[in-house]
Amino acid sequence: MLAKVDSCTIVGIEGIPLEIEVDITDGLPAFDIIGLPDASVREAKERVRAAIRNSGFDFPYKRVTVNLAPADLKKEGSSFDLAIAVGFLAATGQIPRTENLETGVFIGELSLDGNLRGINGTLAIALSMAGLASHCDKALYLPEANGPEAALANNIKIFGLTTLAQLVRHLRGEENLLPARPLFRDSDINTNSELDFKEVKGQETAKRALEIAAAGAHNLLFYGPPGSGKTMLARRIPSILPAPTSDEVLQITRIHSVAGQLNPTRPLKNGRPFRSPHHSASMAGVIGGGKAPRPGEVTLAHLGVLFFDEMPEYSREILEALRQPLEDREVTVTRLTATVTYPADFMFIGSMNPCPCGNYGDPRLECRCSPNQILRYRSKLSGPLMDRLDLHVEVPAIKYEQLEDKEEGEASAKIRSRVEAARSRQRVRYKDLAATTNAQLRSKYFKQYCPLSAAARSLLHQAFQSLGLSMRAHDRIIRVARTIADLNSSEVIDAPHIAEAIQCRSLDRQH
Repeated sequence: MLAKVDSCTIVGIEGIPLEIEVDITDGLPAFDIIGLPDASVREAKERVRAAIRNSGFDFPYKRVTVNLAPADLKKEGSSFDLAIAVGFLAATGQIPRTENLETGVFIGELSLDGNLRGINGTLAIALSMAGLASHCDKALYLPEANGPEAALANNIKIFGLTTLAQLVRHLRGEENLLPARPLFRDSDINTNSELDFKEVKGQETAKRALEIAAAGAHNLLFYGPPGSGKTMLARRIPSILPAPTSDEVLQITRIHSVAGQLNPTRPLKNGRPFRSPHHSASMAGVIGGGKAPRPGEVTLAHLGVLFFDEMPEYSREILEALRQPLEDREVTVTRLTATVTYPADFMFIGSMNPCPCGNYGDPRLECRCSPNQILRYRSKLSGPLMDRLDLHVEVPAIKYEQLEDKEEGEASAKIRSRVEAARSRQRVRYKDLAATTNAQLRSKYFKQYCPLSAAARSLLHQAFQSLGLSMRAHDRIIRVARTIADLNSSEVIDAPHIAEAIQCRSLDRQH
């Protein structure tokens, strides 16, 4: 007999519908799975056989063929166990072919005793199903551990299961399952941070640069001697970023669900991510990929912050690979089995010393590096990469008198209020565009949305000629000046806004 049931798999961060076909015929006992399965999928036959028997159902000695359609899509992971088991039970007549079976989508890993284990990516599957006209009326059956996560998707029925036997009783009409309930509420969105700018002594220029970066979602590079506070400042930027919207929370949670980085007891990612990979991380770990493509750090930082501490210590390959996501806000990973595009709309914060020893330019300490060593160190950051960083800001060593100052700095909450006001102006201004922040604004819209006064235009022209700026650097100065004007509640970009934007690209002035 033949039975067909629906399932789903993950490609990138999207759920792709699958049809599981189970055919049982007389002949020599065998259990074959076809349709480009990997090793973990092929092993499902042993898990399914044991789970069916240990759940009290019959497993006749016949020839079993399972086809995972479409057959040209690579299948990976253990999430097909439940669908294969349901198809087998339907093909052998142990489950009636009711409406619940026909409209169900089944995903989950089976243990040998018939219990269900949690899997990754259930929110991505639920959101994809809710967006498909052919699947929005279906019900998704999955492990109970994944129920609250998947239930974050609207307009789709989610049922959490503990055992295979429980599902069979439901499909037979002997037991009614209660839909899973989501954990998300608007009040769950996190705007708090344990780190606060009021704890930072001095460094007013650097704090101003972070405020500008947060207000316009600009990329930023800090450079200065060791111990000047570059890392301390960067780690506090989440405390001044606007709280994510409900839709952004779902996007962030979806990505971390696919990556398997959700807390099982609290699956909602209710704050903006801050990712800081070690400089020894691999290309696949940072950009994404691997034998089976997986999201990298640039995707895990989506709608948040990606921080590279001591940028020159990272490999040249990884630094150059950042150029695409910094420009396009997405990253495309091509492998033999698939080509996947992941979102990568993040704020990039980098830090570096002025030289290998860190003392170059410090009036208190002598630099031990030769000119060639300094040149080699700085040349690890190429010109095209530096052009993609909107702000280059020096963080000098702090003076002892500043450390002794008893007065607290400005609190993050106060800075965040100004950032949120600037972001609000941008949302209203770009309501008809794909852009939501100044950093995303394309240059063809500058004339309409970035009007420059005569003095500002003259100053920008002088800077372009004297500093030898590239067109990309020119455009980024305008975007930063637009953000500075927004912080000052000005619709017109004036000369002081351009001047401050140029001051925030200090490495351009050193060439």
